[in-house]
Amino acid sequence: MGLETVPRSIPARSDFAAIADWIEPNSSLLDLGCGDGAFLEYIHRVRNTQNYGVEIADNDVLACVKKGLNVIQQDLEGGLALFADKSFDTVVLSQTLQTIHETESILSEVVRVGKQCVVSFPNFAHWSHRLAVSFGRMPVSKSLPYEWFNTPNVRVLTIADFEALAHRLGIDILGRVVLHEGQRVNWAVNLFGSLAIYRVRGA
Repeated sequence: MGLETVPRSIPARSDFAAIADWIEPNSSLLDLGCGDGAFLEYIHRVRNTQNYGVEIADNDVLACVKKGLNVIQQDLEGGLALFADKSFDTVVLSQTLQTIHETESILSEVVRVGKQCVVSFPNFAHWSHRLAVSFGRMPVSKSLPYEWFNTPNVRVLTIADFEALAHRLGIDILGRVVLHEGQRVNWAVNLFGSLAIYRVRGA
């Protein structure tokens, strides 16, 4: 499924493009933890999706509103009771999973609301992170750019960890893309991949 050419004002980030390959044109999409709406803008342009976002930060909600995006200000930790079962063709949880306390319940809610779901997260098991820990320091990298004392991340997880949890929760893994600095990693992904993107659905 190819991507259309997009204006320079909408960044064609490698993770955006990987997710877009799984999105059907003209479908409905919910982006959880949508930030300033950059992905929502991008996916609407390349797939003509009907979008909604959920975000808690005031500045990001305001940025979405200024862009004309449909956004709901809500804390994900409170669950997704606002949305009916399978009410969206796709639910996206992009680089947000590691910031959530109630991981199991949120994942269960994500696959309840979406016919398919896309989940991405930085892989703590990347070799550079392992090396930093071996030298006695918490890692700081492009995928984990914060110091231990100011990070919004409350979890550190690996590709192997996520797959084990998905299996335990009865979540089917339909596809996986692993990236490092924008390039796809196909070998020893838990060692050489810094960002994992999964396509999943509820069993």
